[in-house]
Amino acid sequence: MTFRFDAFIFDLDGTLADSIADIGISMNEVLKGRGLEPHAVDRYKEFVGEGAENLIRRAVTAAGGVVDDMPALLEDYRVRYAALDHHNSRPYPGIEEMLGAIVASGRPMAVLSNKRDDFTKHLVKQAFSRFPFVDVRGERDGVPRKPDPTAAFELALALNVLPHRIGFVGDTKIDAITANRAGMISVGVLWGFRGRDELTQHGAKLLLERPEDLLAHLR
Repeated sequence: MTFRFDAFIFDLDGTLADSIADIGISMNEVLKGRGLEPHAVDRYKEFVGEGAENLIRRAVTAAGGVVDDMPALLEDYRVRYAALDHHNSRPYPGIEEMLGAIVASGRPMAVLSNKRDDFTKHLVKQAFSRFPFVDVRGERDGVPRKPDPTAAFELALALNVLPHRIGFVGDTKIDAITANRAGMISVGVLWGFRGRDELTQHGAKLLLERPEDLLAHLR
């Protein structure tokens, strides 16, 4: 089936950028600082997607620890993550070509992440500065995180496109649920942090094996 899209909203981590190493390295330093065993970096693919607090809660609990001071843990993680300056984060293969094709087609784009807003903007500026995103948004005070559709609706207004003509592209159930709640077309990517089963079970309408698979829907 071929879908028609007039605009796109992209998740960031696990969709546009392979950032799991920076996330895992930062969180492992937090764990080691509290006498807990670090996890293999790939294990963090199970922990991410719903904001830093949930990442921390899952990582600490899985390491046998107790989350007894979330504000301190959160600050520790953010300081360590900021210090890495996205050193190990980069676009997935084929992403830049896909974004270039979207730009050439005249369709507007935006980014919506559950990563903190300043970290989201910094990573997009660092890795994707040549692409003219209409808006880039991360987690902000007063705006609920995905899968609440509030921020997705705000981006639809910024894109000036009706929700049902927007492809919401992401790698986890959080993105699929957000898309469906916002009345957008859920596009699941299979190169990210989760897999086919999670995406289909939560309503992804289109699955992409590779970034270039999206090009068939730009005609």
